[in-house]
Amino acid sequence: MPIMSDLNEQTKEVEEREDPIRLYIIDAIAGGKTVSPNDIAIKIAKDRAKDSDPDDQWRKYMLAVKQQAKSLARAGRISILRRGKPIDPAKMKGLVKFSLPVSEEK
Repeated sequence: MPIMSDLNEQTKEVEEREDPIRLYIIDAIAGGKTVSPNDIAIKIAKDRAKDSDPDDQWRKYMLAVKQQAKSLARAGRISILRRGKPIDPAKMKGLVKFSLPVSEEK
C-alpha cells in the first residue's frame, strides 16, 4: 500500500502550501455551514487588522475571496449557491453563498 501513503503525503503538501484565503473559505464552510463572501472577507480583515486600518478594510479582500471560491468550486471542493442552489462558478455574481459540495438537483 505505498501508493496510498504517497497520496496522503501529496495531499498534506498541497494543504501546507494552500493559499491562505482558500483556507479561510474551507474553514468557514466546515461543518456544513453556508457563508457569504462578505463574511469571509470581514474575518480576513479582522485577523489582519492594524489600529490605523479603516472599518471597510474588508472590501480589499472581496475580489481575492471570489476568485479563490471560483477556483475551489471548479475543483469540486465547494459549491457556490444562489438562492440555495448550486451555480456554475463562471456565472457567479450578485448575492451568493459558499457551502460544502452539493449535487445539483434537476
